[in-house]
Amino acid sequence: QVQLVESGGGLVQPGGSLRLSCAATVSTFNINTMGWYRQAPGKERELVATISRGGSTNYADSVKGRFTVSRDNAKNTVYLPMNYLKPEDTAVYYCYVQGYYSDAEGVYDFWGQGTQVTVSS
Repeated sequence: QVQLVESGGGLVQPGGSLRLSCAATVSTFNINTMGWYRQAPGKERELVATISRGGSTNYADSVKGRFTVSRDNAKNTVYLPMNYLKPEDTAVYYCYVQGYYSDAEGVYDFWGQGTQVTVSS
């Protein structure tokens, strides 16, 4: 199975920084893409940032220039340093992994349990 362990959430003031981490434990699963989504109260879950195994990234327009997604393939870990945080960034952040099994068809998605990020003065 695939297990995702998230850490790094918390409470910060506007303009502050946090660094999220998500470590994936896998067996026969091969990870292609890792990243982060978030969901604020009353809103739909939205893409924050993703990164392919080769390092290609995608960002939501709202976080470009402030967040940087990176990964360590050897550790199956994805990171999200978040700078210049705004109250609008307040949400539950979910780690995301996508990949395939060595002995099965199809592409599969997995989600972390979520970690709270609160930006408030």
